[in-house]
Amino acid sequence: MTSGTGIINQLLKSIVIPRVVKVRQNFERPILEDVETAFRERLDSSQVLDRVQPGMSIGIGVGSRGITNQHLIVRILIDRLQTKGANPFIFPAMGSHGGATAAGQRDLLARMGITEQTMGAPVRATMDVVDMGTAENGLTAWFDAYAAAADGIVLVNRIKPHVSFRGRYESGLMKMIAIGLGKQRGAEACHQLGMERMLDNIVAIGRSALSTQKIWCGVALLENAYHETCRIEVIPAHCIEKEEVELQAEAKRLEPRILFDQLDVLIIDEIGKNISGTGFDNNVVGRYHLPHMKSEGPFITRIAALDIAEASHGNGNGLGILDFTTDRAYRKFNFEETYPNSLTSTVPASAKIPMVLKSDRLAIQAAIKTCNIADFRQVRLGRIKNTLEVHQMEISENLLGESRTNPKMEILSEPFELDFNSEGDLW
Repeated sequence: MTSGTGIINQLLKSIVIPRVVKVRQNFERPILEDVETAFRERLDSSQVLDRVQPGMSIGIGVGSRGITNQHLIVRILIDRLQTKGANPFIFPAMGSHGGATAAGQRDLLARMGITEQTMGAPVRATMDVVDMGTAENGLTAWFDAYAAAADGIVLVNRIKPHVSFRGRYESGLMKMIAIGLGKQRGAEACHQLGMERMLDNIVAIGRSALSTQKIWCGVALLENAYHETCRIEVIPAHCIEKEEVELQAEAKRLEPRILFDQLDVLIIDEIGKNISGTGFDNNVVGRYHLPHMKSEGPFITRIAALDIAEASHGNGNGLGILDFTTDRAYRKFNFEETYPNSLTSTVPASAKIPMVLKSDRLAIQAAIKTCNIADFRQVRLGRIKNTLEVHQMEISENLLGESRTNPKMEILSEPFELDFNSEGDLW
């Protein structure tokens, strides 16, 4: 049952929501202007497809994130392989995502525009795995059964900072090899001893998997702070362990951020699995769900998420890390979509339900009321659509002074009131 009538309204009705100003946060913006040409050139220069023989079966592993230009990269790979006479197919390399079911993972690919019809190659989804050998730490390198039966494997993934552990490998190819390729069973084994052991497990299992020589190469994509493709590399399998380290360092340098060291309240319009593994990028907002992850800022007292993105299909992972949400988001929360990933990762905190308020207005007022400042009229408030679009932001009027002195910030509007409909939700 949600809160928004009676005593809840009485407690919150006097809380004034400040006027806001639209600002632009300006980040470094390298961009790859011609993604298709760049990828074709790198594919040719890498010579990774020179070993293709007619009739070969090649599996292309794709993850669960909405990665810019991912569908284009996969389509070009398929065209090249088919031109050489191979029989490429697509398989989900996404651990326990999609509700840890083959149908759910196939559906995740379809939501990203990757289907047999759009790609011109079959999509083969299974949760069955094959034991491909024991890693030096005793864990098993599991492979998707279809991928294990193929003559070769090509993996496509974005390189970016992870939200639950730190190391020379975080989100990227090595993690996809150790966890995504291993489906739910591989993900479970890698997570079982906790995130503190994650880097060691990824390295050990990754090395074991690469030693099978079944994996031919990885296609690594980097994005700038505007969710635009800025670099593509085709990395032969024997070079992945070395070359991904440099790519990870570059990804960390380019990641978006909130350019205020401290806020009392942050409003996030939407979270979702399509946006980040925990619904939002924890690194952007400085809020984590594991005690070993120490925030380097921004430091935000209260965070409210107003909705779950439609593309997340009810996966509300991440709500538990936040303080408030709305009845709208709560009603979308799908247990079957959300819980499998938390059970597999052994991190239940992110799948909890925070305080639920009936409307956007009440959620924002509740965040202000509980942010522990003496004068609510002086609340330092920010609002973003999601953590993929941090370059556009609304800030409370009292942050204008800091914005004017920050060379990376640009003021776009005069102060205005947030516009709510009759139900108390933002237009």
